[in-house]
Amino acid sequence: MPVNNNTDMQFYQNTWMADHLFTVCDFAGPGCAMSCNEKSTWRALDRKTKCFTRAIKQVLASTEFFIKQDDDVLADQDYVLALMDKYRGHPDPLFISDILHHNDRINVFSLSGITHGNGKFYMFNRRLLDCLNVDVRYIGQRYEDTVFGGMIHTGCKGFNVTYVQEKNSKIWHRKYKNKNKDIDLAYIRNH
Repeated sequence: MPVNNNTDMQFYQNTWMADHLFTVCDFAGPGCAMSCNEKSTWRALDRKTKCFTRAIKQVLASTEFFIKQDDDVLADQDYVLALMDKYRGHPDPLFISDILHHNDRINVFSLSGITHGNGKFYMFNRRLLDCLNVDVRYIGQRYEDTVFGGMIHTGCKGFNVTYVQEKNSKIWHRKYKNKNKDIDLAYIRNH
């Protein structure tokens, strides 16, 4: 999970995902699994995505599933665990997200005609991570979810990538509202 100075780590440490967090911070500090040494802004998220992808490829060699989610997202635990049970040992690269498509007139070979996910949440397996091209090349600043899609597009050609549409009702972005709870997950906007 990419975090910055506004991220309330205590909040996430009190949720079900606390034991599974690999935090990617702007700069090294307490609770950071790694840092990309760059302040999080919209202009830096593409580079931060490449940075954390490189790191998890090297550091988390025995992990089967990965979830990238923004710090203003909550994911339903039962839903995530059900996805893991369903796709455990999946033979092909797997990508689960709010699936989007992108055409880029400037970066026609790396970012045009690609499938990617909404950057708020995506889940993928080791097979996808292993074929990602973390050195994808493109011109100009691009959104992190588009760059991740470009890493899939340029690195996983020839593989049968399985794309699965997430259930948006199980992923709360910016706002959690259910029964007697109404929580603004992005009270202070990061970007």
